[in-house]
Amino acid sequence: MSRATGNLATGTGTFLGGLALWRFTGGVDLPVISPTAVGVVLMCLGCAEVLLGLFRSARR
Repeated sequence: MSRATGNLATGTGTFLGGLALWRFTGGVDLPVISPTAVGVVLMCLGCAEVLLGLFRSARR
């Protein structure tokens, strides 16, 4: 598997994990962090990784 494909797969998985946290943990209250906020951060990181994978595949 090339680095671009790995970045695309990892970014997609991270985005979907963040989407699940954001969507389904609205009523969960933790003392330190909010799972919905972690979900938004994971979605942003997943999008960044997907964009990196697209950039690497376009340069090849």
